[in-house]
Amino acid sequence: MNALFALPNFDYSSFDIPTPYYVIDRARLRRNMEVLQQVAERSGAKILLALKAFSTWGVFDDMTPYLAGTTASSIYEAQLGREKFGKELHVYSPAYSKEEMNYLCTVADTIVFNSVNQWKTFEPMLSHSGREIEVGLRINPEYSEVQIEIYNPCTSRSRFGIREDGLYGVSLDGVDGFHFHTICQQGSDVLERTLLHVEQRFDRYFPMLKWINFGGGHHITRQGYDIEHLIELLIDFKERTGLQIYLEPGEAHVLYSGFLVTSVLDIIANPNNLCVVIVDTSAAAHMPDVLEMPYTPEILGARRVIELADAPLESGRYKYIVGGKTCLSGDIIGEYQFRKPLIVGDRLVFGDMSQYTICKNTMFNGLQLPAIVSCDSDIPGGDFKVIRQFGYDDFCNRLS
Repeated sequence: MNALFALPNFDYSSFDIPTPYYVIDRARLRRNMEVLQQVAERSGAKILLALKAFSTWGVFDDMTPYLAGTTASSIYEAQLGREKFGKELHVYSPAYSKEEMNYLCTVADTIVFNSVNQWKTFEPMLSHSGREIEVGLRINPEYSEVQIEIYNPCTSRSRFGIREDGLYGVSLDGVDGFHFHTICQQGSDVLERTLLHVEQRFDRYFPMLKWINFGGGHHITRQGYDIEHLIELLIDFKERTGLQIYLEPGEAHVLYSGFLVTSVLDIIANPNNLCVVIVDTSAAAHMPDVLEMPYTPEILGARRVIELADAPLESGRYKYIVGGKTCLSGDIIGEYQFRKPLIVGDRLVFGDMSQYTICKNTMFNGLQLPAIVSCDSDIPGGDFKVIRQFGYDDFCNRLS
């Protein structure tokens, strides 16, 4: 059974608020946190929330008790992590400016550099900051099993991390740890094979370090993920190297916890006898990974045609192409089979909409951003709360 339906049924489309809106289910979020806490406690690893994937601080109270801190990719994420989350704050960026480093020296606990040159450039600022800031270097093991090139950090054109030959002759005095990130929505088996390459290229430096960060992309809370294998890997690595291990997944924290509720605005037939549904949301603006990955998101109560391959339309099902309301021709969310005909006004619920949606959405075409709401499906009535609604001022004020 898909994990979207693994918990008691709850109607996320019933809230008395105009669509579109995102829903974050705190009950599902806490279940993810409990899984991650189990991994941390049994393995000794520290788990950080990658703010690039999810930074909706209105539900941080449901996350902070379970995690060691956050990892940021910019000064704004760093400020958010410090102010709204607390605990450890790690920062990594492919490059920093002097102005950014001036600020990061006041808030960050750990700063990871992408190159030796950047580390050497800013080393004096760190040493004169008056704070104990740990230094990390991102390494590139030149091995990744990520198939989608836009998400593969180890291609020949990659700008991420220091390759093995980039550390020849370099003194690591002042470096506290290494960081690598080569995994994307993958399992512990991929991590095991990746570690072989990491150790082959960089294990000579481990005795000089205090910690190593295995990066993100670990789908720990995904249904079917081999948690026991992950814990075994972490324990074994720590026992052999003595290094503190960090993990910084983004998606794993919020998998299956978020939904996007939208309304059918119109239904039109094209010349190929296909019914096209226009909804009041957008793949391009509100769920950009649908087009970037690309992938077809799940709609609760429907079946994705992509899963049915070339199978004929099932008896008693109705087939629709669902598209967004922007002027982008390719703003197509997916093709689905429904149990009953759709009508204007029906609400559709897209699943798995916490990660890389709220933090990446745009106001392209002046489209209104979905409201952000939370609920708790463990509580009768859902404990529905509006976290934020957006309007014209949000569109106008970001322009000039």
